[in-house]
Amino acid sequence: MQLDLWTSAFCAPCAAARRVSAEAAALVPGLTVTERDVAAHPDDAEGLGIRSTPTIIVRQDDGAEVFRSPGVPTRDQLLLAVAKAL
Repeated sequence: MQLDLWTSAFCAPCAAARRVSAEAAALVPGLTVTERDVAAHPDDAEGLGIRSTPTIIVRQDDGAEVFRSPGVPTRDQLLLAVAKAL
């Protein structure tokens, strides 16, 4: 399963989203976290409807989106979303 973390350079909440994502990755074997900067990937961000940073998207192995959080979810919210991706 995949966790995509969309960030921007001067986003204070992005640091908190990184921490929550790292905690989830440490607890869930097989969870891949990929951070993408919206400025470096503007077309991809637009295509996915990313309107704010941070935004976290959790996908199943087949690419189906099961969770989206604009802002910083709690660790428990994120772990529940990851469980849905299994």
